[in-house]
Amino acid sequence: MSRRLNDTVVVWAVVITALDAATKAWARSALASGARHVVGPLWWRLSYNSGLSFSVSTKGASWATLITAAIAVGVLVGGLRARAGQATAGFGLLLGGGVANVIDRLSATPHVVTDFVAVGAFPVFNLADVAITAGFVVLLVASLRGEPLWR
Repeated sequence: MSRRLNDTVVVWAVVITALDAATKAWARSALASGARHVVGPLWWRLSYNSGLSFSVSTKGASWATLITAAIAVGVLVGGLRARAGQATAGFGLLLGGGVANVIDRLSATPHVVTDFVAVGAFPVFNLADVAITAGFVVLLVASLRGEPLWR
């Protein structure tokens, strides 16, 4: 059994974090004057979230930051031992999305996350939220198929 760490998880996470930072910077600049309709129910609409994903637990940004950072550390520890393939992508997406939202929250005053993708009545979200959801789905599907997630 190989003891080598899966550094590809970190590459996935860095790419997601960079893309998320770029899209949030664009949103804060381009959407400051108002929302833009894209197509159908899709809008670019700037909003700020002091809670967890989809504005869950908006009582304290400090708690949201601590919870997200703790989860990201757990995902990193698990992800570095991930098997190549779907598990690598899943852990990388989860880690990248979590780290991106923590960085966004810590760099903002007050400590909030930038959201800008609005689809109908669904809560406004960002690329990091998409990565977290996709990572969870990838890991869930792999697990349901009986694929081992770790080496």
